Formats: sequence, C-alpha cells, structure tokens
Amino acid sequence: MTALIAFLYIADQNSGPAWQTNYSEAVKEAKATNKPMLVNFTGSDWCGWCIRLKKEVFTKRDFRKWAAENVVLVELDYPQQTPQSDAIKEQNKALAEKYQITGFPTILFINGKEEVIGQSGYLRDPGPKAWTKYADSMIASWRQMEKAQAENNQS
Repeated sequence: MTALIAFLYIADQNSGPAWQTNYSEAVKEAKATNKPMLVNFTGSDWCGWCIRLKKEVFTKRDFRKWAAENVVLVELDYPQQTPQSDAIKEQNKALAEKYQITGFPTILFINGKEEVIGQSGYLRDPGPKAWTKYADSMIASWRQMEKAQAENNQS
C-alpha cells in the first residue's frame, strides 16, 4: 500500500504540461493557441533561487493546472554540471543575449510574436497561488492591450 501511495504521489508530481526546451517549437505553439510562453531562464543545478522556485511553485499541482490552461512552458537552462547538446547550448545563449538576461531565475512572458509582455522571478511570497496571481495580472494586461490594438485596427 505504501508503494502505491508513493507511486501515485510521484505520478502526480510529474503530471501536467511538459516544459519545452525547443524555443522555436514553443513559439509555434504559442501562435497556434494564442497563449503566451512562460520562459524560465534557469540555472537548474546551481542557482539556489531557481531550485527553490521549481520546488515551491513549478512542481505544485495548482501551478501545473494553471499552466495547462494559460501558458506554453519553456525552460532555458544554463547548468554547470548537467550535460546539454551543443544545439541547446547555442539556442539558450542566443536567447539570453536577445532578451538581455543578466540573472537567474528570470521568467519572461513572451507572446507568439516573440515580444516580452511581462517579467518575473522568484517572489518572496512562496507558493503557486501568489505566483499565478501575479502572472494572471500580467497576462490580463496583455490581453487587454491586444484587444485595444485590434479595435484600433478596425477603426
């Protein structure tokens, strides 16, 4: 019985939308779904705040449910020990330069046109509820701006 409970817990922790590592594919998905990308610039094996953000927010059921409904998840990792392909290293380096990333974790909300619509990091109020509330406000502002632009274009 204990093994079954452990299995269900682990399965639950791993369910939800997958973090993409191919930025170009994520852009295509963002365009197709009209969802912004949540792009996590992280140092997954050395950055203490990145590790805490993942543990306290990104692995939680509430966050995963919210993410499935609201964003395309993208992880751009800059590890010190974890191996990566040369293609991923080159992609991530170019994107850090493009978006002028200077620290970790940096979370950018990017639309399908590859425009930054919001930015975050580790919030001092831990947990998924505070984090998703903050993210919702950024996404809502973007949607309002998008709607206003569409109405102006029709005029």
